Amino acid sequence: MTASSRPFKVLGVQQIAIGGLDKWRLQKLWVEMLGLEVTGTFQSERENVDEDICAIGSGPFKVEVDLMQPLDPEKKPAVHTTPLNHIGLWIDDLPAAVDWLGAQGVRFAPGGIRKGAAGFDITFLHPKASEEFPIGGEGVLIELVQAPPEVVSAFAKLAAAA
Repeated sequence: MTASSRPFKVLGVQQIAIGGLDKWRLQKLWVEMLGLEVTGTFQSERENVDEDICAIGSGPFKVEVDLMQPLDPEKKPAVHTTPLNHIGLWIDDLPAAVDWLGAQGVRFAPGGIRKGAAGFDITFLHPKASEEFPIGGEGVLIELVQAPPEVVSAFAKLAAAA
């Protein structure tokens, strides 16, 4: 397998999601002490999450930092049980990535490609492999995020200048 046969590129980090029982405690550090800006909120009973969407950086290189608490600590998914809940990666061609990775034996979490909290198309790589799909995140939940055209362009310019 070579990089030239891969029909997509991972452009950079799109987000880091941090979970805890009390997002106000997370806000104390990330917003009040470190100065991240709260840019939105998201709640989903299906995903058992109440989150504040924060930002670090700007423009196409902005990284989202999601501060998440469960709506119900007794229900799944338990967004608080792994403090570093997941990492999101910008992908230049999400459908191509899903097709190719699946054909290579990568296990995806249920749900397929769908709209995420920030409005981008997303999907998740499962943190654990299975017999049918022998490649997983080795304990890490990984979100693949379709990069919008301006992000794809900005990363292409950055790569060309290197």
